[in-house]
Amino acid sequence: MGRPTLIVASKRDEDAISAIREGFAKKLGEPPDFEIVEDERITGGFIAIIDGAVYDDSYSSRLRELGRLISAPGGEPSDDLAFDAIGAALKRRMSGVESAPAVYRYGKVESLADDIIQISGLSGCHYGELLDFDGGAIGLTLELRLDGVGAALLDGAVTTSSAVHPTGRVAEICVGSELLGRVVDPLGRPLDGKSIRTVKYRPVEAPAPTITQRAPVNTPLETGILTVDSMIPIGRGQRELIIGDRQTGKTSIAVSTIINQVNKGVYCVYCAIGQKASTVSGIVRTLEKAGAMDNTVVVAAFSSSTAAMQYIAPYAACAVAEEFMYAGRDVVIVYDDLSKHAVAYRSMSLLLRRPSGREAYPGDVFYLHSRLLERAAHLSNDLGGGSITALPIVETMAGDISAYIPTNVISITDGQIYLESELFNSGQRPAVNVGLSVSRVGRAAQHKAMRAVSGSMRLNVAQYRDMAVFAQFGADIDSATAAMLRSGERLMELLKQPADAVFSLAEQTAILLAFSNGVFDGFERGDIDAVRNRLLQYLREGAEKLMRNIDASGVLPENEKAELLRRFEQFCAGEGGDADGESK
Repeated sequence: MGRPTLIVASKRDEDAISAIREGFAKKLGEPPDFEIVEDERITGGFIAIIDGAVYDDSYSSRLRELGRLISAPGGEPSDDLAFDAIGAALKRRMSGVESAPAVYRYGKVESLADDIIQISGLSGCHYGELLDFDGGAIGLTLELRLDGVGAALLDGAVTTSSAVHPTGRVAEICVGSELLGRVVDPLGRPLDGKSIRTVKYRPVEAPAPTITQRAPVNTPLETGILTVDSMIPIGRGQRELIIGDRQTGKTSIAVSTIINQVNKGVYCVYCAIGQKASTVSGIVRTLEKAGAMDNTVVVAAFSSSTAAMQYIAPYAACAVAEEFMYAGRDVVIVYDDLSKHAVAYRSMSLLLRRPSGREAYPGDVFYLHSRLLERAAHLSNDLGGGSITALPIVETMAGDISAYIPTNVISITDGQIYLESELFNSGQRPAVNVGLSVSRVGRAAQHKAMRAVSGSMRLNVAQYRDMAVFAQFGADIDSATAAMLRSGERLMELLKQPADAVFSLAEQTAILLAFSNGVFDGFERGDIDAVRNRLLQYLREGAEKLMRNIDASGVLPENEKAELLRRFEQFCAGEGGDADGESK
């Protein structure tokens, strides 16, 4: 790579320069013809660049390494270091600093466009390796060539002709219980203004569990959303896609699911990809208000972050979740959203001049998401029995679920919750289209109590929506059809649920049992929400033990079912209602 260069603090120190030449002559067999460059910033020592390799024995590098060792995790906190202990701490840390020159390959930035960097040299670099640039910038290797590499900028600023060298490390993130309640970026750096002290790290990329390491998905994950838990049940270890147009409540379903895990022993990881900082801040405040941040980690790559940061964000969040899973814990992870993740990867790939395919996405975009979502699993008991339940979010355009990214992710996941703009705009929230939503795990991951009362729910909703189309045109209908429409109207009202409001298993069971036994038939459609709230309050006060038993056991024995029916009769008779809830 041209004539060898020797960087020294002062050209006047000819004896030192001669000694350096003699040292390299013994190493290389002949003295190199150095071009001497003076740079006072290295303080002392030297930096030699020979055939693309850098030999760094400068005082400035040694001081940086010493500072890194002193501030490394596991060291004494700075506020605990007394003056008389500073010397001992420095001696202990300095013992770990090598006196030999640091040797690394050397490259040079040739071009920079939209955070994609072309670098000459670095022939020994690895794919996915982190790169250090002059000035402290960090990059990620994404393309290997014979004469150089292509990289994406993660953080910092880079100029052409900047020096760059590989770190020998892949991208990694700090993990562990210390992250609970925190907001971090994909490199593990805090975004909430507080420090993080953890000694454990995991690479952001990791292989998915094998078939033999997995166990069947048969334990329910309660979302607290009546529509989902009754008709689209989710199991721990499942991958359930949340899909729909913009502003249809996709994130609300995910946030409600996180809120419902409070005091249930389930950890949560929320990954924001390409979201506005204000949006993520609002979600964090909602979780804090509900007390859910104590068992939640937020990994955020904002819309202002580089495409590379948005690209590694879901993998980093998954690494955080895997640490809990392999410790035997159950985890819910939300990827919000993978559409923006695919766009970030497409922009990097096009700038790296990779061939584009359908909708300009690179051919490996399917592998991009499959290697991420396959890491969600329910581990066997031999590995601790932990699980990761993945809730990826994908945004559609004009309800087109046949687009490239939606079809890719649908084929990878175990079902989807499809949210429809028409339902959302009509006031049906959550706006779940039951006909296009499915859970491929199904009732194998549903409590017996819910299974007993929700058997005909999907059929009832589907029949109502089909018949409502004819009824709105004033078609003549018989009395049976009119009764079915009236019942369906009340069912749809019961399925309405405010954002961030969740129902327990016992409350959901009571609502559906009351509906199937005609408790709501005597009330007008506009009163259903108020009647439902009064009924639940009546049960909480008068049948508290019964409700706790259902929540704890997940079953509805005949004696408890009979007790609930008796309570319903008392409620309808006026003991649980009031003047506003009179039968019409």
